[in-house]
Amino acid sequence: MNEDNGKLRIDKWLWAARFYKTRSLAADAVESGKAKVNAVLAKPAKTVGPGDMLELRLGRFVFDIEVLAISNKRGGAPDAQKLYRETEESKAKRAILAEQLRVDAPLFVFKGRPSKRDRRQIAKFHKDHAE
Repeated sequence: MNEDNGKLRIDKWLWAARFYKTRSLAADAVESGKAKVNAVLAKPAKTVGPGDMLELRLGRFVFDIEVLAISNKRGGAPDAQKLYRETEESKAKRAILAEQLRVDAPLFVFKGRPSKRDRRQIAKFHKDHAE
């Protein structure tokens, strides 16, 4: 963890904390309004430091995190997790949403023409239920 006067651009920090694979993806996400710093929409050049609260949207999930440390180098996942702490409310909300998405998942997704394996399964289903 490298501290350069305690502040770092949010796009660099999100990349180092492993929320995004590349800095450009992090910058694009921040630019499109998916990140707030202390409840204010951020731009990619916005600086963050220890104690700042971030609200980050990744897909359908919302992370409420507190910045604990600054690093401009991308390390392994255990090192990245030392850079922030997620609030308990955020963890609970994400768990509820994950459960809802799991329950609401479609039973069968059509992906085009059935493969040979799919046709066999359909034929077996019809044979088993024709009786």
